[in-house]
Amino acid sequence: MSQRPTERTPSDRSRPGVSVELTDLTRTYGQVNALDGLTLRLEPGELVALLGPSGCGKTTALRILAGLDEATSGTVAVDGQDLTSVPANKRDMGMVFQAYSLFPHLTVLDNVAFGLKLRGDDRTNRHLRAAEMLELVGLSEHSEKYASQLSGGQQQRVALARALAIRPRVLLLDEPLSALDAKVRVQLREEIRRVQLEVGTTTLFVTHDQEEALAVADRVGVMSHGRLEQIAAPAELYAHPATPFVAEFVGLNNKVPAVVSAGKAEVLGVQVPTLVGSVEDAGLAMVRPESLSVRADSEGTASITSVAFLGPISRVHCTLADQTPVIAQLTSSQARDLAPGQRVSLEVEPAPVLVVPAATMGA
Repeated sequence: MSQRPTERTPSDRSRPGVSVELTDLTRTYGQVNALDGLTLRLEPGELVALLGPSGCGKTTALRILAGLDEATSGTVAVDGQDLTSVPANKRDMGMVFQAYSLFPHLTVLDNVAFGLKLRGDDRTNRHLRAAEMLELVGLSEHSEKYASQLSGGQQQRVALARALAIRPRVLLLDEPLSALDAKVRVQLREEIRRVQLEVGTTTLFVTHDQEEALAVADRVGVMSHGRLEQIAAPAELYAHPATPFVAEFVGLNNKVPAVVSAGKAEVLGVQVPTLVGSVEDAGLAMVRPESLSVRADSEGTASITSVAFLGPISRVHCTLADQTPVIAQLTSSQARDLAPGQRVSLEVEPAPVLVVPAATMGA
């Protein structure tokens, strides 16, 4: 995972970041509750990612914040001002969608300046501002090209520059990278984070890609069935999932039989601390693959079924004596001498784990 910047540097901050508050939002479509009491606060200048599967309500929340959809109940406030009944064109927000939505008959410069033109800025000022934004996203040399002459990643950067050109109070990103190939997605998510840190605009980023969310956000909110399951800094969310859904959705997890007593779980013969929300009896411990070590042992109680080489890391698929499948993630140098059919011993590091009822995981 790429290194995330940790400090904001002032550059284009003609406006400070503003707070955003969504309070007890519900949205009902017939019998479907797209949002079920969502409450969320974004701090000034913060980038929050809403993460979850399709249909969890994350895009509905973004559209209600943008004014493109109406909440069944609840309120939306920006910088302390109630915007619940304010139309979208009066909310002063910039949006970037999955589709680039560039005008094919306009140059890159004129695409970026389009919102300023609608606001009545004169040609000189809007072109100066558009040029500044193109420099910010690294596309100055493409200002006189048309959308058809750009790659997908370049078009999305133009869309980002256009959204920022109007100096929005809030930036909304709705799955902005999902139409791009994997390498370009990684490059552009880093670009989006760099630009957001430089500009300091409060930003809501909606995605179904967990790596994307963890890489760019100050905090990540995981949603399921219209509810916010947990919101936390990326490292906190990954290491301390609050619910079985979060543990299952964010990152890979093994489900290893465990017995809990007095706040400790016995997992693979090792006593480890349990997280808040764990059961107080027998259950399944959610163990990260990187928390497992594998040692060749002819008397071991596990056997290797396959080894997947993934460049610097390898994933070693094993089967426990009770036929429970387990994946361990090692450096490829550590996994070099391991092979299918080999007997091994597994050990879990003493990091806290969430232990859930076996029935919760469908076991």
